[in-house]
Amino acid sequence: MTAVLQRIFNVRRDELVPVLFAALFFFCILTALMLLRPARDALGMQRGIEAVRWLFMGTAVITLLVNPVFGLLVSRFRRLHFISLTYIFFALSLLGFYLLMVLTPEAVGVTSGQVFYVWFSVFNLFVTMVFWALMADRFSLEQGKRFFGMIAVGGTCGAIFGPWLASVLVRPIGTPALLLVSAGFLMLALAAAWIVARLQPEQLREVDPDDPEAPPVVSEHAIIGGSAWEGFRAVFRSRYLMGIAAYVVILAIMATFIYFTRLQMVAALGDDLDLRTTWFARIDLITQVATLVLQGLVAGHLMKRLGVHVTLALLPVTVALGFIGLAIVGSLVALIVFEATFRAVQRAIMRPARETLYTVVSREDKYKSKAFIDTFVYRGGDVVGAQTEGLLGRLGMGLAALASVAVPLALAWAALGFWLGRAQQRRAGHADQGVLVPGLEPLEQRR
Repeated sequence: MTAVLQRIFNVRRDELVPVLFAALFFFCILTALMLLRPARDALGMQRGIEAVRWLFMGTAVITLLVNPVFGLLVSRFRRLHFISLTYIFFALSLLGFYLLMVLTPEAVGVTSGQVFYVWFSVFNLFVTMVFWALMADRFSLEQGKRFFGMIAVGGTCGAIFGPWLASVLVRPIGTPALLLVSAGFLMLALAAAWIVARLQPEQLREVDPDDPEAPPVVSEHAIIGGSAWEGFRAVFRSRYLMGIAAYVVILAIMATFIYFTRLQMVAALGDDLDLRTTWFARIDLITQVATLVLQGLVAGHLMKRLGVHVTLALLPVTVALGFIGLAIVGSLVALIVFEATFRAVQRAIMRPARETLYTVVSREDKYKSKAFIDTFVYRGGDVVGAQTEGLLGRLGMGLAALASVAVPLALAWAALGFWLGRAQQRRAGHADQGVLVPGLEPLEQRR
């Protein structure tokens, strides 16, 4: 079995155990999320699709407010400690929602459903961002190319297991208790994070010890320090980080275009809450199965053979072709096929490739800049996408108009992904010169 895993996922024997625990870590996170996601989408639609667009705006505002708080944790605590605080906070939040639903059920209504929608969106971004930040911190660029895809398989299995577990448990224990189950999986994820950190020490980085501009050696257990807003400022000082931010914005815009198209098509089926939840769950299941198949067949080798630059361009090409097909056919079946393909390529191929971009930035940027990009910048793209799609709808323009916006943007997105992959190669090449120094950040920033 070990030999089979090594051949399929391109993992060496000494790497197998930490990679499997990293996959378990991601499995627990996605199980916790997907237990609750279909209900989140159905609750968010109770006041109509236009209200969801404003919920996107509220989510973006909340992520902007939370970012300096997270940056403060990064500056004041060791890495595993602020990671622990993040997961414990969200687990306690789930406990709070559970107590609200059980002790004061009369207070649960449309408004509380919208509050949960915004909270879940923030929860979703932060727990996955922290996971991938730790992966970029513990595994090198070369390792990331080989088995970030395998680690993502763990997440996809969790995304399939979560809805199935919810369907099994909802009748015997009730919907509120699912929040406690989700919190339990978050705690399991936290335990797996500590095991991964113990099994996989921080990567050594080669630098020239005679370079007078090189930063001092930093212990793996040292506090990162710096300002709570440093991640925000670093993004606007670095062309590389700005490129990642632009890539994420376009990704969010495209995902939002698809998301609102799905909401409209499902809304046309009827107003029944259970019916909508069922359809959302079915679409999620089809998407996760397609993702798992793609991850099992190609994700472990694609980045290694084609390079990150080509891999990052695959999703934009998929989006361009998908919107052209959707504009021609315009049915719910076509949308399901398109969304399943989009999500499969995004999660199985693009996401692992995008996360390798952070293996060649400083430790501070891995957590602070990445947090800003993966939360507020991403939600900012959501807002732009939601308002653009809404404007086209109010003008009476259909899928053809949406495709006329999406296709040229996707081509620019592909070019940006290609440039980012090349920029990463140059940074990795510069970092490979010199002598091994433990604990030093990859590609230190000269401040």
